[in-house]
Amino acid sequence: MAITRLGGANAITGTIPQGNIANASLGAVTALPAAIPTGKVLQVVSANKTNSFTTTSTAFSDVTGLSVSITPSSSSNKILILVTLYMSAEASPLQAKLFRGESTELQFVQDYAVAANDYATGSSVNMSILDTPSTTSATTYKVQIASSNNGNNAKVNGRWDSGSADIGDSTITVMEIAG
Repeated sequence: MAITRLGGANAITGTIPQGNIANASLGAVTALPAAIPTGKVLQVVSANKTNSFTTTSTAFSDVTGLSVSITPSSSSNKILILVTLYMSAEASPLQAKLFRGESTELQFVQDYAVAANDYATGSSVNMSILDTPSTTSATTYKVQIASSNNGNNAKVNGRWDSGSADIGDSTITVMEIAG
């Protein structure tokens, strides 16, 4: 009797009927196989702030309209946060923070955009960070700013010294990345 040897070119192909796969074995999967790619963008949420926001306090304040909420589809996924913040301050430095939720500070930036008269006239501040919130619950990301000197103006999207003069529109964008 002849023995037939099956190689890669002669392999059997097809699908296994669903009834032949035990649910218990699927529930025991604890990690994705290496063949399943990671790093893909699964969802994008963005907010564009077109009006101005001003504070005179040295305590950091939420910038209204510059927050987003995203619900990750898996607790192993990461969130990429990108912020472009146009701001000016009556006295340097320009100060901003990026938060997850109410209390998890992810990033702090200061910018010393100073004009010849020793006052900040306006600057574009960028923040970016890859966060691992480890949750499938709705997660909020927000921006806060503060004045460097109590009583001095710190302003988003406008020059502190010229009313509503626009210097740009600020944005926050978050992307869920398959992890």
